[in-house]
Amino acid sequence: TRLLIQLAVILSVGGFATATLAASADDFKAAYAKAEAASKQALAMKSGWLTTTNELKAAKKAADAGKFDDALKHAKEAEALAKASIAQAKDEEKNWTKAVIH
Repeated sequence: TRLLIQLAVILSVGGFATATLAASADDFKAAYAKAEAASKQALAMKSGWLTTTNELKAAKKAADAGKFDDALKHAKEAEALAKASIAQAKDEEKNWTKAVIH
C-alpha cells in the first residue's frame, strides 16, 4: 500500500516537472474534471482522503484568482492523491484477511 502511494506521489511530482508553463483556464478545467472524477470514485469506495479534498479546494481557489499554473498543479496533485486512495482501497479489499488473526 505504501509503495503504491509513494509511486503515485513520485509520478505526480514528475508530471509537474514536465508541465508546460503558463497553464490556461482550459488546462485547469480538464485537470480539475479528472481530479474531481477520481475523488468521487474514491469517495464512493469510502476511501477518500482529506488531503485530496484540500488540494481540490486549493486548485479552485488558485483558479478563481487567475493563477492557473498553481491551479493546475493542485488539480494534478488531487488526482494523484485520489488515485492513490483508490489503489489503497483495492489493496485493502484484497488483502484484509491477512491482517485477521486466525
